[in-house]
Amino acid sequence: MDRSCNWLSGMRRYLAVIAAGNLAWEIAQMPLYTLWWTASAREIGIAVIHCTGGDLLIAVSALIASLLLFGSADWPRSRFLWVGGMAIALGFSYTIGSEHLNTARNVWAYSEWMPILPGLGTGLAPFAQWIVVPLLAFAVALLPLSSEARAGQAWRSP
Repeated sequence: MDRSCNWLSGMRRYLAVIAAGNLAWEIAQMPLYTLWWTASAREIGIAVIHCTGGDLLIAVSALIASLLLFGSADWPRSRFLWVGGMAIALGFSYTIGSEHLNTARNVWAYSEWMPILPGLGTGLAPFAQWIVVPLLAFAVALLPLSSEARAGQAWRSP
């Protein structure tokens, strides 16, 4: 059996890492928003869940759009960089636009701890989030299947 990754295992691993990575990032960056300093623990918890859900919707939408535009039936073994690069660019672009719009409309605000990107007016943390987390998720999606996973696939029916 081929050691490389098929699209389904690649997608599953991407989604698992993008979900866990964004949840961890949202928790870690919470002190960079005023909500951390002004809201109750319950409100902060709801915000983390809400924001992580939004991150997942952005990531999945960006991946699906990229697969439709640039993917192949053999993804992620082929056209991986096209799909990954476009998905990161789409997620990044949406997030930066959303951060700018929502801070301008006072939907949320940065604390004094958030480094602000000159010219964009958005925070560094969400900027970095949409580079670091998707890069990690795509790297894991491309990993070859382990011998245990390959052995398990051998007895499964299609």
